[in-house]
Amino acid sequence: MKKLAFFLVALSLSLGAFGQAKITLVHNKVEIDKAMKTYAAEWGKANNVDVTIITSGGDNGNMGQILQADYAAGEMPDIFVIDGPDTYSQWANILADLSGEKWVGQTSVAYRSPDGKVVGQPVAVEGWGMAYNADILKAAGVDPAKLTSLGAYKAAFAKIDAQKAKLGLKSVVSMAASTGMGWVTGDHNVNSYLSNGLKYGDKSIANLALQGKVDAKRLADYADWVELLFKYADQTVLTAGTYDDQVGAFATGKAAFLHQGNWVDPNLAAAKATFKAGFAPHGSSSAVTDGVFVSAPTWYVINKDSKNIAAAKKYLNDLVFTAAGNDYVVNKAGMIPAFANIKLQPSGPLSKSIQEWAAKGKIYSWNQYMLPAQFRSNSLVPIYNQFASGQIDKAKFISLFTDAIATLKQ
Repeated sequence: MKKLAFFLVALSLSLGAFGQAKITLVHNKVEIDKAMKTYAAEWGKANNVDVTIITSGGDNGNMGQILQADYAAGEMPDIFVIDGPDTYSQWANILADLSGEKWVGQTSVAYRSPDGKVVGQPVAVEGWGMAYNADILKAAGVDPAKLTSLGAYKAAFAKIDAQKAKLGLKSVVSMAASTGMGWVTGDHNVNSYLSNGLKYGDKSIANLALQGKVDAKRLADYADWVELLFKYADQTVLTAGTYDDQVGAFATGKAAFLHQGNWVDPNLAAAKATFKAGFAPHGSSSAVTDGVFVSAPTWYVINKDSKNIAAAKKYLNDLVFTAAGNDYVVNKAGMIPAFANIKLQPSGPLSKSIQEWAAKGKIYSWNQYMLPAQFRSNSLVPIYNQFASGQIDKAKFISLFTDAIATLKQ
C-alpha cells in the first residue's frame, strides 16, 4: 500500500501541476513569433503543459477571421488578444474575470469592462511616430528634433530625396498601403487624424467620426500628410510589399524613415542594424505637434469556458512574476513592460525612444480602435490603397474618407 501511495505521488509530480493540460494562445504580434514560441515551449515543458501559439497579422492572416472561424467551430483558444472596445464587445460574453489575479496590482493599463472588471492583461506598452535612421538624417543635414509639422517634413523629405544616391537610399520613407498590410493605414496611420496634437485622452475627433462627421481642416492637413508619405515611398513596397519588405528596407539602411512602431526592434536586431534610431512626431498637421502615440497595444484575455483555465492564468502570471517570463518579455521579445515590478528595460533603440517620449509626457492617445474593426478594414483600407496606387487623387481621397465616416452615424 505504501509502495502504491509512493507511486501515485511520484506520478502526480511527473505530470506537473496541470496533469498534461493543453492551452492554445492566438495573438497578432508577428515580430515576436519566434521568441514567443520558444518561451512557450520552455514554459510548457517546465509546467507539463502543451502550449500551441498561433500568430496572425502581418502576412499571416487576420486574427479576427481566425477567431470567428474558431468560434463557429467550437474551438476557441484558451488565451487570445483584444485591441480595444470593438473587439472587447465582440467577445465580452466569453471573457473570464481576471480582477483577482496577482498581476492586476502591478499595472495601470489593464483592460477593464464597462462595469470595472479586469478582463485583459496588457501585452506591453508600445508606441509609434515616424521611425528615423539618425545616421542618415545627420549625413543629409536634417535635424529630427525639428520634424514637428507637415511643413518641416515636406522640406526634410525633399532634401533627403535629392541626396538618395549619395546616401545609398532606395526611398525616403518605407511605407505600406496594400490591402494585406491595411493595419498600417487603417489602424496606425488613421490615428494621426484622430489623435495627433490632442491632449492625451482627448477623443473628440474619434467621437465626431462616430457621429458621421469629419473636421474638414484637420482632414485636409491629414490628406497632405498621407500624400507626402506615399510620394516619397518605394512604390513597390507601398502597393505590394509585405511586412518584411517594409521593415527590411529600413533595417538595411535603404530608407531613412519607417512608418512602424517600437515593435520592430527585434527586426532591427535580426538584421544586425547598427545605426542610431529614434522617433519623430507624425507630420499630419500644419501646426506643431510634439509627441508620439503611446498605449498598451493589445490585451491577453482568457476564454471563461476554457477547460484549462488554471494553466492559462498561470501562463499570464508567470510572464509578470518569473525571471524567465520577464526575460522573454524584455530581452527576447524586446517589449516595454507594462508592469511596475519588472525592472528590466529593453535595449532596442526604438523602445528606448518611446520611453523617453513617455517620460517627458509628450504622448498622444490611440483612438483608432474606437472605430469598428470591419469599418477600418473594409471601408478605410481600400481608400488608402486606391490613393497609393494612383487610382484616385487627394481630392477624391478626402471625398471617399468623408463619405466613409458618414456611414458611422448611428
